[in-house]
Amino acid sequence: MQLEERLAEFMRREAVLTFSTGFQVNLGVLSCLLGRHDIAFLDSLDHACIIDGCRLGFGRSFKFRHNDMADLEKKLSNASVEKGKIIVVDGVFSMEGDVSPLEEITALGNRYGARVMVDDAHGLGVFGENGRGTPEHFGVENDVDLVMGTFSKSLAAIGGFIAGTPEVIDFIKHEARSEIFSAAPPPASVAAALKALEIIEREPERRKQLWENTTYMKQEFETLGFDTGGSASPVIPLVVGEDMDAFRMTMRLQDEGVFANPVVSPAVPPGRSMIRTSYMATHTREHLDASLEAFAKVGRSMGIIS
Repeated sequence: MQLEERLAEFMRREAVLTFSTGFQVNLGVLSCLLGRHDIAFLDSLDHACIIDGCRLGFGRSFKFRHNDMADLEKKLSNASVEKGKIIVVDGVFSMEGDVSPLEEITALGNRYGARVMVDDAHGLGVFGENGRGTPEHFGVENDVDLVMGTFSKSLAAIGGFIAGTPEVIDFIKHEARSEIFSAAPPPASVAAALKALEIIEREPERRKQLWENTTYMKQEFETLGFDTGGSASPVIPLVVGEDMDAFRMTMRLQDEGVFANPVVSPAVPPGRSMIRTSYMATHTREHLDASLEAFAKVGRSMGIIS
């Protein structure tokens, strides 16, 4: 309860409910909110837990093309005005590293009477002047109805939460099966999240350093010739193409002393496998330069860059 109150204060929301994991947040929230006469509009690259949460609900869901506002508006305009509607997007997309255009999404939500929910797992603590995430970054906090966050990224623990109005949070608390029939986050994770929140507020220089590292690596990767997609966050993918190439490059990088994640289908579309890199404020310039040297060596030897 102390953590929930602390999160509500930090997020400038009236109420917060915690879950055992971030995945369980979206699973429980969306499955209990979507009734038989409701529709969810999902970005085609939304996280799997958003899709699964909608599948478990009684409503219908429609995907719009990734960050395509014309396609979203077309689908919203075709929905009956009598239907309950919610737009659910990732604030930062976990594989590509790009962000949702929340200014346009919230404007469309207001125009067509749709609520807006943002999964800000990768935005919390990173985006916004105070680290409240992508809604703060875009200045649309008052137009976003629900914000979901996890403890497993910037809060350095495990668990998740949903933030919104007291009425909605109370409903979720008594209806979300993944919250009711699961254990609470362990005390150690709760304590770690509380301390991480304190650090986020007390030491904004860490966020500044994180963005300096992010900008440096994206520029250097692109100078080397890597395709970084549309990344606009500390998640920077390097597109390599085929699944086996991603696995080979991962192993070659490990031989060079660099750990990175291979991302293959179905997490990404076939033929767009990638090496997923992500950055922390504690990475030094020496760390970054050493990793760039390894990426350049492996990338050239595999013919991914020239």
